[in-house]
Amino acid sequence: MSQLSDLLFETRVATESVVDFLAGGRLRLGVTGLSRAGKTVFITALVHHLTRAIAARPEKGGESKTQLPVFRALAEGRITSAHLDPQPDYSVPRFAYEEHLAALTGLDRHWPQSTRRISELRVTLEYRSKGWSLRKGFGQGPTRLDIDIVDYPGEWLLDLPLLGKSYAQWSHETLDAASASARAMIASEWRGLTAQSDVKARYDEETAQKLAQTFTQYLRLARSERFALSSLPPGRFLMPGDLEGSPALTFAPLPVSESEELPYRSLGREMERRYEAYKSQVVRPFFRDHFARLDRQIVLVDALAALNSGPEAVRDLETALTGVLTAFRTGRANLFSTIFRPKIDRILFAATKADHLHHTSHDRLEAILRHLTARAIERAEGVGASIDVIALAAVRATREAMVRHEGDKLSAIVGTPVAGERIGHETFDGVAEGAIFPGELPADPRDVFKGEALAVSDEEADFRFLKFRPPAAMLSADQKPLPLPHIRLDRAMEFLFGDRLR
Repeated sequence: MSQLSDLLFETRVATESVVDFLAGGRLRLGVTGLSRAGKTVFITALVHHLTRAIAARPEKGGESKTQLPVFRALAEGRITSAHLDPQPDYSVPRFAYEEHLAALTGLDRHWPQSTRRISELRVTLEYRSKGWSLRKGFGQGPTRLDIDIVDYPGEWLLDLPLLGKSYAQWSHETLDAASASARAMIASEWRGLTAQSDVKARYDEETAQKLAQTFTQYLRLARSERFALSSLPPGRFLMPGDLEGSPALTFAPLPVSESEELPYRSLGREMERRYEAYKSQVVRPFFRDHFARLDRQIVLVDALAALNSGPEAVRDLETALTGVLTAFRTGRANLFSTIFRPKIDRILFAATKADHLHHTSHDRLEAILRHLTARAIERAEGVGASIDVIALAAVRATREAMVRHEGDKLSAIVGTPVAGERIGHETFDGVAEGAIFPGELPADPRDVFKGEALAVSDEEADFRFLKFRPPAAMLSADQKPLPLPHIRLDRAMEFLFGDRLR
């Protein structure tokens, strides 16, 4: 039955790809990232820049030149129209673009709510091709590209490797990771309860729920800002949605071996069955219906949070990013794959919140992320996928300034910290600006594993990176908000879909 369903799935995807190819250009862009990486802000800024870029041109009556000089099709004036269209998947929630834009640009500007579920949005670009087009020939009028943006939690992505793991294998890996120094303390209650449990004892629901609850508490604490750990599957335990309380989310690892025969209706046997149900009813449908149909992918990474939490969090982030790339179906795109079977042929890893650092550290942040993804990138490039790494800020919340401190000049960032943020004994009210010296990232990215991430003292470690409010929006002549400032967003656009607009 599984082989038949897989064949039907592949046939459906191939049919959809042929229809898309004949009807016009389409690109499915996956946007994901681990917790608090800025997925919602990235998509909102991307779409706003695209849909407002034409109107903002001076020749169109706009106020300024393009803010996206690296995005060639726009800089060359070849994009003639950009607008939102109805999304093709009616069963998938629409990305709440207008609501998120209002949050960023309204009078009470604030960051929109984080991604909690899968959503989708289509932005359509009409452009003049520079050369020959398979569909339209050479230089015969405008061409259209539909960009379907698929937004999903990065925690779900980390579940995909579970499809190839047995319950015993996953349990061993999870219990082993929880015994490491970075996790042992926060996992103590769950590990203690697990040690007291008899895997061959008769199953009872109260024990199963207690194990699942303490396991989930451990995962949530590990993800918190204090520890900032990243490799925490199963992802739906942290974002259960309408599955909360279901048996598919009421299981936990137990010390069982591959060869061990567990009695019928035993605790271990029931936990294994629920783990397999989680894979078949939660993970596999996501892979089939959404993930396997992607053409391009951007993975947003809050590397600064890991750096702020120390070397153990950095190592855990490296493990998570390696696991991310193993989940992608990568390969070099060609005419056959374009028509019949899409593959992810471009992956962009982006270290977000670059505006929390002075520009002199942006390249260093990029080098750190490249170092963390080196092993995974080498594997993916071997099968023909193009991969790049950048440091960016989809919305730049700060500006730069030089400040004096004890006679020295320091490269600082200036912005409006969120109400309640603190520097020493000073607490910000969400209105006043602050000038902060965030420290300098190391020139050698290997130093992040040595606890030397930033050139600040231990006393300052708690406030290396503050949370800033979004910048005040400027209005155009038609009283609509202009695109907010950014760092390297245009470079991300060029890599992700610039080649499809030539």
